[in-house]
Amino acid sequence: MSASASRRDILAGAAASLATAGAARRVLGANDRIRLAAIGTGPRGQHLMKELNRIGGVEWVAVCDVYSVRRDQAATIAGGAVKTYNDHRQVLEHTDLDAVIVATPDHWHGPITVDALNAGKDVYVEKPMVHNPRDGQAIVRAARANRRIVQVGMQARAIPHWQQAREKYVESGLMQKVGLIRTWYNSNRGYVQKPPAGMERLPDGLDWNRWLGPGPKIPWNPDVYFSPYKWLHYDGGMIMGIGIHVIDSAHQFLKLRKPRAAVAGGGIYHFPDRDTPDVVNLILEYPEGLNVTFEAEILTCGMPSSSAGIELRGRGGVLRVHRYIRDLGWEFIPNPEVSSEPPAKAPGDPPSAEHLLRNWLECLRSRARPVASEIEGYYSSVACYMGLEAYRQKKRIEWDRRWDIEA
Repeated sequence: MSASASRRDILAGAAASLATAGAARRVLGANDRIRLAAIGTGPRGQHLMKELNRIGGVEWVAVCDVYSVRRDQAATIAGGAVKTYNDHRQVLEHTDLDAVIVATPDHWHGPITVDALNAGKDVYVEKPMVHNPRDGQAIVRAARANRRIVQVGMQARAIPHWQQAREKYVESGLMQKVGLIRTWYNSNRGYVQKPPAGMERLPDGLDWNRWLGPGPKIPWNPDVYFSPYKWLHYDGGMIMGIGIHVIDSAHQFLKLRKPRAAVAGGGIYHFPDRDTPDVVNLILEYPEGLNVTFEAEILTCGMPSSSAGIELRGRGGVLRVHRYIRDLGWEFIPNPEVSSEPPAKAPGDPPSAEHLLRNWLECLRSRARPVASEIEGYYSSVACYMGLEAYRQKKRIEWDRRWDIEA
């Protein structure tokens, strides 16, 4: 390397560091309003915007969506003189912007998050953070290089009753050795959605090519746009799309990261309008000496509500934590052979993103690592990736050391 090239690199690095430090200083004041943009303003993006409005302390600078109807709806939620865009790159050109919400369809999560981090913005990205190790490693590198905060939308990491159960029985050691964590997510209505009537023709104001983005180039398909959950490329099926919630909780409860191997089975047994299984079972083996299983089915979607949760089975007893049962958030059943702890149960909290969003906003000001950072988002995504590949390939998938993240 020449001396002049070396000097240019040093100056460029110093400039980047100053820009990053300046961005960090913008949000350090406890009384400052954090300036936000929403990228992807469909139902989930609009929900997150409303949650942030309720929390307060934020100011909306811009909203972005490929569909003008959803863009205009989000602008109304934002209030004020908010800018509207079709292309996320225009949002990231703003210098009056601290952070972005990424609530696009899943296949856009990785590219947009990397672009935002490289533009010096902090990010809240919906789960799953990515669909494959390559995209996840790109996010980790970009977050480190730009010293940015990333929070991944895995809500249970901050929901009070989940954390109460974890601290009371796992962190305390009362569970003793855990050999099996069962997880499940059944009857999720997102996987049986139908497009609204009258959408057979591409609606005006919807940039379909932009929506497809890095995905396969296909003609307008309202079932893909309104129900991306049915398609492996856009959602990853129930393992990736909703299994990540409860698999991530297993990771958090026992501080797990890298499965040794994954096997999976299932199929399209009832709903032929998709390429994702409507019934699936997964087993993840961990080097810590335990299995994590996941099951999901959507044949019972006519039932009143979804059922989701985790069950830890250990020497000290059984701990169940539920996602949707408000009067039974968690329950502990002791093993009388080894434990004098009494049986116990407690009510649950709503499966809301509020607590995770609050943690994110606090970390934007303090620059502390959030509870669902890009590292946790990466390893939980890769566990689901392994499960999905095991299903797709019909074989045992083992951890590849190339997926490791350097400390």
